[in-house]
Amino acid sequence: MARPRTFDEGQALDAAMRTFWEKGYEAASTQDLCDATRLGRSSIYNTFKSKHDLFERALTRYVDMTTRTQQEVLEEPGRSGAERVRALFAVIVESETDQRLGGHSLGCLTVNTLTGMAGRDPRTAAILERDTARRLAVMRAVLEDGRRDGSITAPQDAGALARFVNAAIAGIRVSSQGGADRAALEAIAEVAVAALTSVRPE
Repeated sequence: MARPRTFDEGQALDAAMRTFWEKGYEAASTQDLCDATRLGRSSIYNTFKSKHDLFERALTRYVDMTTRTQQEVLEEPGRSGAERVRALFAVIVESETDQRLGGHSLGCLTVNTLTGMAGRDPRTAAILERDTARRLAVMRAVLEDGRRDGSITAPQDAGALARFVNAAIAGIRVSSQGGADRAALEAIAEVAVAALTSVRPE
């Protein structure tokens, strides 16, 4: 008869997620993961099958949490489309400056994975592609709302603008990881919002 688990799987995933976030997939050793999760090797492999399986599940947990947070901001009632986009940029900047480790930003696990291993790992790439599609769909809906309420004035297609905003957010995260301070990150966000809302001369 199998022995019942005596640990919280969610907490273990959170600890593993933080380890992969700080060290990267390849640099995170099995011992690092054991130390972070406070689990023995047998418990890790009995539960998660392999290091890669653990990474996939930690990454999925990360993208679900971050995308849900972004979606809550973007779907907040009572605000114009532009105000919701501006609020999202504020959340992104805040999260980047709050998570600095020894003065160095960890960046975004999604962006780190996309630039580090997604190109050679189809299963990881599929996780990121699904997440990107979900975020772009929500952003496009917000931008279309902004068009209707008059707060978004950029003439480009809402799908293209959604990709632009997504790229600007990734740029903020990469810039933060490279050492940019809050003022620099806020400036990037402000330019991005201005591109969506500035009224162009006839």
